[in-house]
Amino acid sequence: MGEKPTIAISHLGCEKNRIDTEHMLGLLAEAGYGVDTNEELADYVIVNTCSFIEAARQESVRTLVELAEANKKVVITGCMAQHFQEQLLEELPEAVALVGTGDYHKIVNVIERVEQGEQVKEVSLEPTYIADETTPRYRTTTEGVAYLRVAEGCDYRCAFCIIPYLRGNQRSRTIESIVAEAEQLASQGVQEIILISQITTNYGLDIYGKPKLAELLRALGKVDVPWIRMHYAYPTGLTPDVIEAIQQTQNVLPYLDLPLQHSHPDILRSMNRPWQGRVNDGIIERIKAALPNAVLRTTFIVGFPGETAEHFEHLLEFVQKHEFDHVGVFTFSPEEGTPAYKLANQLPQSVMDERWHRLMALQEPIAGKKNQQEIGKIVEVLIEQENPETGKLIGRSGRFSPEVDGQIYIDGEGKLGTIVPVAIHSADTYDLYGQVVNSYQK
Repeated sequence: MGEKPTIAISHLGCEKNRIDTEHMLGLLAEAGYGVDTNEELADYVIVNTCSFIEAARQESVRTLVELAEANKKVVITGCMAQHFQEQLLEELPEAVALVGTGDYHKIVNVIERVEQGEQVKEVSLEPTYIADETTPRYRTTTEGVAYLRVAEGCDYRCAFCIIPYLRGNQRSRTIESIVAEAEQLASQGVQEIILISQITTNYGLDIYGKPKLAELLRALGKVDVPWIRMHYAYPTGLTPDVIEAIQQTQNVLPYLDLPLQHSHPDILRSMNRPWQGRVNDGIIERIKAALPNAVLRTTFIVGFPGETAEHFEHLLEFVQKHEFDHVGVFTFSPEEGTPAYKLANQLPQSVMDERWHRLMALQEPIAGKKNQQEIGKIVEVLIEQENPETGKLIGRSGRFSPEVDGQIYIDGEGKLGTIVPVAIHSADTYDLYGQVVNSYQK
């Protein structure tokens, strides 16, 4: 037997895609394949693509074309492989294999078949697979952070979203499986575990008959890891029981990522989210009352088909009223295969862009004020980077989630992947600045 080929992976897209990448790396390494970060030296390059919106697809296509022009053997995996399987194989003859979102665990077999000269297409029509704690994994995040997938897929059919068509219906892992993986991560020195799924507040509905997020949080409270952060908490799922579990579970950060998408009932109805319009104001006020220290993040779509000036003003007033800590804004992207793609009254890009700028401009002083309120506090900060030129450290407090929120720039000494106390002395709109406190006592 000759030496096994060397494989590099180019990762694109969200943290759900990142976990798929990490499992492929783990499976390949376990099977004895050399895994190299240098695409030029690798025999094969796996491109784990994103197909969420047009901009993500363009980035994926650029990456694929560049590799094809460099005469690399390309394996296309991920959401774009699931979405455009026939077109990709036709337009990129350099692609030696295509692997869908529910088939990445077959990556070793795929490479073996490619090595025998086969052009492989491994794409399940409806993805049903979900990895568990026994699936090999090689983490690609910074030293102290790991994502932990609690469920895959989605049962909702929001009019604008392609994800359920690419990743299938919701399938949750058991509480025991999730806790077992959390304990593995804790034993590796992970300080922050970030729970992800498409709708984390619906966790367990498919296997237990009702959502079990509160029970999951309490079980994870027994794992020896300082921070547990939750992403994608739908407001309707933040029941009194879930809020009580957040209050009572010491290592669960009061950080809530609420993907609200809009505020006006008419637009939410058009988005096929009518249930949300009835609860936005009330539930946010209830969360703030129950969790006064909660950090609230949300995302909005502007320019959805039929969004009038009145609808947009309603959204501006909503954001002004609730003063979210962090806000992400997207312009509507018409995704073929979704109901919104064919809706009447599509808005010009220029109108969508103008609304994007207005909403971001409204949020900017709110974000700045929230950061100013941190000045004078001593906060726990997870050290993630060190500037090689200046030696200064960069990290995050519980207020900031990786890659989507701000950072803290720190003077003083600290070990990467550890949590240290930092006195915050200044702030700008999105970032904080501080000094390590060596003599701090909790």
